[in-house]
Amino acid sequence: MLSWSAPDLPSIGAPHRRGPALRLFDTADRALRPVSPGPTATMYVCGITPYDATHLGHAATYLAFDIINRVLRDLGHDVHYVQNVTDVDDPLFERAERDGEDWIVLGMRETALFREDMEALRVLPPRDYIGAVESIHEVIEMVEKLVSSGHAYTVDDAEHPDVYFPIAATEQFGYESGYDAETMRRFFAERGGDPDRPGKRDPLDALLWRAERPGEPSWDSPFGKGRPGWHIECSAIALNRIGVGFDIQGGGSDLIFPHHEFSAAHAEAATGARRMARHYVHTGMIGLDGEKMSKSRGNLVFVSRLRGQGVDPAAIRLALLNGHYREDRHWTDELLADAERRLARWRDAVRREGAPDASGVIAEVRRHLADDLNTPGALAALDFWAAEATDRGGRSATAGADVAATVDALLGVSLLG
Repeated sequence: MLSWSAPDLPSIGAPHRRGPALRLFDTADRALRPVSPGPTATMYVCGITPYDATHLGHAATYLAFDIINRVLRDLGHDVHYVQNVTDVDDPLFERAERDGEDWIVLGMRETALFREDMEALRVLPPRDYIGAVESIHEVIEMVEKLVSSGHAYTVDDAEHPDVYFPIAATEQFGYESGYDAETMRRFFAERGGDPDRPGKRDPLDALLWRAERPGEPSWDSPFGKGRPGWHIECSAIALNRIGVGFDIQGGGSDLIFPHHEFSAAHAEAATGARRMARHYVHTGMIGLDGEKMSKSRGNLVFVSRLRGQGVDPAAIRLALLNGHYREDRHWTDELLADAERRLARWRDAVRREGAPDASGVIAEVRRHLADDLNTPGALAALDFWAAEATDRGGRSATAGADVAATVDALLGVSLLG
């Protein structure tokens, strides 16, 4: 599957040294820990199910991992970033049926719009951008492995012999979310699970392969015609591109359970590894004017609509980066207006002929971002530098260009364009 075009990524040159090592909050350990990759950092972030346009909740998640990508590159690492597209799943079929269109056409259109939004927001593209449909053979191979090792079973249902993953397949099941059984059951029912499916050994056992149903797409497999379950898709794509024990598994906090818990368990059962990822990183939810933003409420704010209204994507980035990535927070017109004013101030400051020396602010930005992506702290440091440049100026001929390169490289915001 095609990704999107990469923006230019300027280097932050001498005499400015690299910043401190990145530390991120790990969901599984419930603690802030250093990220310690080798020369190539590996990161898997769950992608969209393309049945609707990119809303600000999506954008906030992908911006957070874009900042991680940029910080790791600034630290001298190559980054092997993998992202999927769940282009075969119930929400896609349901939307296509509701609107009377082909699910394939719907998925292709919304995926194309997502790519346009990511390119406009200057998000660094993944090296591997993989759709579920194109990875069906990989899923089948992984399910075969789980079946042959005794880590999967078929329900006793002649009409619909679905294949399931038992939660008892790994001793450590539940470590990633840390949720108790009651919370798991509640989220499983709310987030695509089927706890009441007859024939399952445990209500929490997760679907690996859904046997063919009338009107649904299906593929041939050793366990009969059907299609993948949701969680196994990400396991197979990640393992086949960056292997088990990769550095960062990421997504929104609504994916902690069941999606990330099970995608990790599938990979661990298939490989015998203790952890699928070394870090599990999750972003908060975005609300609108004090209310939860959701499809059912009809209050989603779409990136494409903001762009269509003439909003500068750089201002959208700054507005979303004004809150900490792990916090649930709200989008308001005032937040966007503040971001537009901030963007104008910064652009004015970097264009001034004389500006304060940039070494201090560059170090501050790097320090804040290395501290669990403290983007509000980074923005505040840049605000202070811009105020100094505007009010008193300075004697550095290169400070404006140095700050512009830093903001571009680390925050993904162009100040000179």
